[in-house]
Amino acid sequence: MKKKLFIFGNGEIAEQAFYYFSNQSEHNVEGFIADDPKDEKFQNLPLISTQEFEDNYSNDKYLIHVALSYRNLNKNREEKFKYFEKKKYNFASFLSNKSTILTDKKNLGRNLFILEQQSIQTGVKIGDNVMIWSNNHIGHNSSIGSHTYISSNVTISGHCEIGNRCFFGVGSCVSDFIKIGNDCFITMGSVINVNLRNDSTSV
Repeated sequence: MKKKLFIFGNGEIAEQAFYYFSNQSEHNVEGFIADDPKDEKFQNLPLISTQEFEDNYSNDKYLIHVALSYRNLNKNREEKFKYFEKKKYNFASFLSNKSTILTDKKNLGRNLFILEQQSIQTGVKIGDNVMIWSNNHIGHNSSIGSHTYISSNVTISGHCEIGNRCFFGVGSCVSDFIKIGNDCFITMGSVINVNLRNDSTSV
């Protein structure tokens, strides 16, 4: 029996989440949530307010997936994750079966969105609410902090420590044993071979 799921969001990321959850998971998407919806439907399914969801869909019967972009350096997505966490909702993750994920399940957080063609090696730890787009490599024994967004064709080598709310642009690369602080913005095509403090932007 498929698990009942609502997706928070009504934009491009929510549209992508709807596709993947509907076609490649054990979840049945029953609708979408927004704080102040302007329409009644999204993707031909009900679009309801956050309050309506809380009032009518109990946390013991429905899962939620927060599907927001990296806008505001992932803080918006973090805020909604923590909001529903306080309301005791359980989160659904999407992990593509077209990816190679060798780390133990106990190392994987909640509300993950991990798309196809990943190479995620042994010992990797991934926090809550992390989005990893297509075609990336995360080397053995590295850790990815919560609410981080990794785009495509990113290489994070072994034994790296990535902080919370970071953003990695397309084609960026991180050397072995590098530590990157919280709230760092790694621009497209960057090569990171020195440690970065909190709130850094690569050049």
